[in-house]
Amino acid sequence: MCELFALSSRIPTTVGFTLERLARRGGIEGPHRDGWGVAFYEGADVFLLREPRAAAQSDLVRYIERHAPPSQLVVSHIRRATRGEPALRNTQPFVRELGGYTHVFAHNGELGGIERRRDFLPGRFRPVGDTDSELVFCSLLDRLDDLWTAAGGCLPPLPERLEVVAAFAGELREFGPANFLYADGDALFAHAHRRIQADGHEGPPGLHLLERSGEEPPADLATSGVTLTSVRQEAVLLASVPLTDEPWQPLPEGEVVVVMNGAVVARAPCFGSKVIHSIETTRE
Repeated sequence: MCELFALSSRIPTTVGFTLERLARRGGIEGPHRDGWGVAFYEGADVFLLREPRAAAQSDLVRYIERHAPPSQLVVSHIRRATRGEPALRNTQPFVRELGGYTHVFAHNGELGGIERRRDFLPGRFRPVGDTDSELVFCSLLDRLDDLWTAAGGCLPPLPERLEVVAAFAGELREFGPANFLYADGDALFAHAHRRIQADGHEGPPGLHLLERSGEEPPADLATSGVTLTSVRQEAVLLASVPLTDEPWQPLPEGEVVVVMNGAVVARAPCFGSKVIHSIETTRE
């Protein structure tokens, strides 16, 4: 399965990637490495790098190991192709504009038969490639479109955005593993479901979360393929598997977590396909 990674920090941080090591940490080996991509936010826009080939063959990966731009929000994806050929159009993260903000999406899992469901047929937003992941992203933006249009160029209220994302995540879980990272230029939404675990079975957790306060010297991430500057600060890291020996939290199956500026600000717990609408907000 694919590997996901995201970082949200209070102040801009330079994130360097050795994507081969990050892939091995998550269990991806050999021919399973069918592409990679990294999105670095700068305000409402994104600096996006991606290639439809193994990171080991990429001069561009070696460049960003040393020269990645500083960012408060980074989303990364390493691909194992399950649908759609290894091609740029099928390489994540995917990016679209909505409401004057750049939206980024990366998915881990396989959603069998979703393309045959009327609820997920393309509307205003249409896929460029052939993956279920991009189809899902376009469908999510179609559902958010009215909310952002009504806001008239302003940010829609976070609880309303979270309610749409959480309800959508509940629908996805009917089709298969639906771990995803979705950023809208303001907040990062992380949905944890199921993935193939080290012993070969499919089950939770689908994502792990680590909160760093900056009060203690953090563990070194370099052995896992990630290097950070400005490590002594508030930051939240999300990954398919824990990247250090720190106390990573396995996210509950079906939960959507919202992260902003290096802190968890809201959670929407779910049970089965039913969203619990009492959304918990942890910070203004």
